[in-house]
Amino acid sequence: MHLSKFTDYALRVCLYLGAHPERLVPISEMARAHDLSQSNLMKVVHQLVEGGFLTSTRGRSGGIRLARPPAEIRLGAVTRFMEGDGGMVDCSSCILRGSCGLVPALHEARMAFYAVLDSQTLDRAVKSHPRMLPILQAAGARDASSSPARSRKLSEPTPVK
Repeated sequence: MHLSKFTDYALRVCLYLGAHPERLVPISEMARAHDLSQSNLMKVVHQLVEGGFLTSTRGRSGGIRLARPPAEIRLGAVTRFMEGDGGMVDCSSCILRGSCGLVPALHEARMAFYAVLDSQTLDRAVKSHPRMLPILQAAGARDASSSPARSRKLSEPTPVK
């Protein structure tokens, strides 16, 4: 299964904010830290705010933060929200539409995928690898003059590892 870049970026945003729960984080900081386009991240953040995963504060000293503690945010909920409820394949032009035995198997596989992610919290993900938290925290402390964010397409799939 592949996740969209939009979902990949959403998970990166959540991980970053999970590593910085004590403060508002500017989108520009996350863009620099992950070397991503700030305008792409703004779209992702807007959707996460709409979904109730983040809160945002406008203005010069504004930024974003998690709407709930990282231990209360399930990775499955974020992924499901960002990916939507569409099927894994497009059956609209298939001659087997409505008569295919593959669709139930794909649905079951998708549900198993989300069940695993539903069992994982953002807090657990941030703390699961000993180097992850220090890397994310150091990225926030980096000099603001680091390399500019590159533009990347949001529609390209990202493999799930």
